[in-house]
Amino acid sequence: MTEIDYAKINEVAQSYRADMTAFLRALILNKGTSCEEEAKSRLIVAEMDKLGYDRTRIDGLGSAIGYIGNGPKLICFDGHIDTVGVGNIDNWKFDPFEGFEDDELIGGRGGSDQLGGVVSAVYGGKVAMDCGLLDDRFTYMVAGTVQEEDCDGMCWLYLIEEEGEKPDFVISTEPTDHGIYRGHRGRMEIRVEVDGVSCHGSAPERGDNAIYKMAEILLEIRDLNDRLHVDPFLGKGTVTTSEIFFTSPSRCAVADSCAVSLDRRLTDGETWQGAIEEVKNLPAAKKYNARVFCYDYKSVAWTGKEYGQQCYFPTWVIPESSPEVQSAAEVHRGLFGEPRIDKWTFSTNGVATAGRHKIPMIGFGPGKEAQAHAPNELQWKDDLVRCAALYAALGKVYCDQVGDTKTVVTQL
Repeated sequence: MTEIDYAKINEVAQSYRADMTAFLRALILNKGTSCEEEAKSRLIVAEMDKLGYDRTRIDGLGSAIGYIGNGPKLICFDGHIDTVGVGNIDNWKFDPFEGFEDDELIGGRGGSDQLGGVVSAVYGGKVAMDCGLLDDRFTYMVAGTVQEEDCDGMCWLYLIEEEGEKPDFVISTEPTDHGIYRGHRGRMEIRVEVDGVSCHGSAPERGDNAIYKMAEILLEIRDLNDRLHVDPFLGKGTVTTSEIFFTSPSRCAVADSCAVSLDRRLTDGETWQGAIEEVKNLPAAKKYNARVFCYDYKSVAWTGKEYGQQCYFPTWVIPESSPEVQSAAEVHRGLFGEPRIDKWTFSTNGVATAGRHKIPMIGFGPGKEAQAHAPNELQWKDDLVRCAALYAALGKVYCDQVGDTKTVVTQL
């Protein structure tokens, strides 16, 4: 087993605190929701080049990719670089993109979700170089990925299925509140549609109001949520109505169609087929011949490349005993003490890497889940340093532990 000087790793990571702060603030200032990430992609590549990465590139969808070394095991640190919008600007106490910093905090949209993770991953590679933690068994890879907020995991479907980039081990740098995470619920974006017949609003009995039909279905969807499966680790499956649409000739007419979007979270033990069927089989859905199906997503990336997928994002879990979890736990003990091992509430790019392609994956990232999509978003400078330190040591410890072991990823 390799002897690791954890005190030195912490010291070297701490020496880059100001550099990481400046890098994160620059990324925040460059803005960029899904499909608008070009400035950030180019900034990340430039930073990796400056730090001495062996190879850097921008993939077909616009993700920023960097590599150190040429070892056979590809260990990838993934973080998405798009952000959600700012929402109601009146809820912000500071400019979302100019941001702010003090001795402890960095403020700005994307600080926790999840530009800070990319910063730590990029500098984790530099710390590994400085501390002699790279060897010929693995390649250290960073992926600053695009379009996660619009369609989580699609960037990795593209990387794996179109560019043949399939890591052996992925570490998501999504915020984990100092914990090591080993799974999360999956999700689906479901649409439900019903038809009606329009007529003049002065005589509604002449028509067939689609909104009233959907109202009955919505009450049954509300009640369905209470009956969904509960997994002891990942928690409960959920369903909620997130959008409603209608068509009508005018405000003085009966609606002739109505549709809703459902956000369906799938826990371990649930399937996408089952989630569709349980809505189709609701009494009101059957009564009104509702159409129930999964949305499709397609967009044009900032590179001009069009790509898409079905809006099904699989559940995934890896065992706590796996070498991926245990190597991260060993490094955490050496650097900081005993870790908390848990799971995310939200969904990540792991729906593609672990969920669809069964690549072993864990999460360890700076910041807090509760900051995601919230106004006055914050990142902690100490978290950037902590994560860079752990990332720097993880590859060597993982290669010591894994041997020929193959981790089984539970995937629906």
